[in-house]
Amino acid sequence: MTVFLIFALMKEKELFDKVSYKCSKAVTRAYSTSFSLAINFLDKELIRPIHSVYGFVRFADEIVDSFHNFNKPELLKRFSDETKLAIKDGISLNPILNSFQQTVNNYKIEQELIDVFLCSMEMDLEKKHHDRKSFDDYVLGSAEAVGLMCLRIFCKGDEELYQSLKHPAMKLGAAFQKVNFLRDMKADNQKLGRIYFPELQMENFNEQTKLQLESEIEADYSEGFAGIKGLPKESRFAVYMVYVYYYSLFKKIKNTPIAGVLNGRIRISNPRKYALLAGAYFRHSLNLI
Repeated sequence: MTVFLIFALMKEKELFDKVSYKCSKAVTRAYSTSFSLAINFLDKELIRPIHSVYGFVRFADEIVDSFHNFNKPELLKRFSDETKLAIKDGISLNPILNSFQQTVNNYKIEQELIDVFLCSMEMDLEKKHHDRKSFDDYVLGSAEAVGLMCLRIFCKGDEELYQSLKHPAMKLGAAFQKVNFLRDMKADNQKLGRIYFPELQMENFNEQTKLQLESEIEADYSEGFAGIKGLPKESRFAVYMVYVYYYSLFKKIKNTPIAGVLNGRIRISNPRKYALLAGAYFRHSLNLI
């Protein structure tokens, strides 16, 4: 094989990788306008791998949450098996997995994080109610592990920095996920039959229970926020933006009566999102975070 042919084949793979990345980017934009907006404020080098992680996570989540007329366990197992093969082979004909494997291999993301995430997705197939242990295990995989995947990217191989920020990154991911659980209580229960918070029944969800959950989330936020200040400048503002958005959503939920939480989905309006962005940028630029 001539050098020219080898070079041509490498260029073709580069084109396929670009197409794969565009698929991951399209998934992010289609499923989360808020997260997609925040990603744009990352350093250019970090945007592509974060899109890739989101695309992977979102597709796994869709399998267990949306594909009701299909064999979900079979689809999730196939997705899991194909993920492992993609990472091992350095390629996949599934563009989302091809994009993800490139990020995993480039940033040395541990297979353990991927496995524990997929384990949480598998829990969603059968487990409808959680005790404290299963809840903590679920949050570990569905949120904290994903936060650590992103942290691997943000740290760009700096192991000392990664270890110093590992705990707060996990706590921040846990806070975001628990806010999602509060926001989506009605939909999770009515559409999917799930109640995530441990030992909770919809009929006994009262003001005292709500306050206890909010106190737990507040503690996670406190520990997680401390880590944002230690992030490299290439990622700090984008993560701070996500924090500001989710904390604003959390405060709105705190100020919403029980009936409002149980009967609707709390949202942040687009004008409010842009106002939060402006405020976050002002505080960040003045080094006030």
